Amino acid sequence: MSVNGSAVVLGGTGFVGRHTCRALSAQGFDVWAVARGAPPPGEAGRFLAFDVALRPPEDLAKVLDELRPEVVVNAVGSIWGRTDDEMWDTVTVPTLRLLDALALLATPPRIVHLGSVLEYGRMDVGTTASPATVERPGSAYGRAKLAATRAVMERLRSHRLRGVVLRITNLAGPLSPDVSLLGRVANQLWAAAGEPAVVELDPLLAHRDFVDVRDVADAVVAAATSPVTGELINIGSGTSTSVRVLVDLLVARSGLAAGVVERTGTGIQHSTEDWSRVDIEPAERLLGWRPRRPLTDAVDAFWQEFVARHHQPNGTENPPT
Repeated sequence: MSVNGSAVVLGGTGFVGRHTCRALSAQGFDVWAVARGAPPPGEAGRFLAFDVALRPPEDLAKVLDELRPEVVVNAVGSIWGRTDDEMWDTVTVPTLRLLDALALLATPPRIVHLGSVLEYGRMDVGTTASPATVERPGSAYGRAKLAATRAVMERLRSHRLRGVVLRITNLAGPLSPDVSLLGRVANQLWAAAGEPAVVELDPLLAHRDFVDVRDVADAVVAAATSPVTGELINIGSGTSTSVRVLVDLLVARSGLAAGVVERTGTGIQHSTEDWSRVDIEPAERLLGWRPRRPLTDAVDAFWQEFVARHHQPNGTENPPT
């Protein structure tokens, strides 16, 4: 029997979703990952194939009524691999359908909705964002995520639902997608096959608030088990780090000879914000949460997982670990 009851993680096979399922399972939840595609074998919890963006709210309400979770985590709406034109349908629509489904339940579960730091939009260098900061998202993804967050907060503040919104900063750590900055660097290092690598990236000018994805999963657990409701809480490191530092850490961790070439037009950009940093004091005060893992740990864990995932057992020489 589960210690904390059951939890449904929408988007449970994605980057954040997989870590969230693991963390909830470790804390005694009976976890259901709900997503379009099945997770790799061995992931924590059980899986249900369901496309929240395409199915009507009545279908999702039926699923939730059958599973009877104590908490629903909304991790749907990844930025990765989406065009600007796709953002509303893949980011906002699933959240609106979830809210409509929850409204059909006699006793809706607690909700933990995952937002994004890109909802704030451009920040002045040196500033720290809080929930009181005026949101002016400059990207299609930021606008879509903000619309979803506002829809959830309206339900929470009108007491039609219980739960919180966690607004997440830039992520690092194991399972980072290939299209992320860490993923692009790692793949270029790997493609060099042991020869000196040339890593080509857009100019590394930005400073970001990076947080380990495993710390984010811990924050979700804290939010799932907390009585706090109606709050928007920033989840990050509380510091801003040059993206060049992230790249240099990964190159150093790989142990490979590599040079980094910065030129425009080499990567995927969904935002042009030069700076991000958020106030994480409310997360500790309201949820008892603080980030525990430094950026070096996130990069180290990512490289270990990347090498294990790309290891070829046919005798091909692999980069050192």
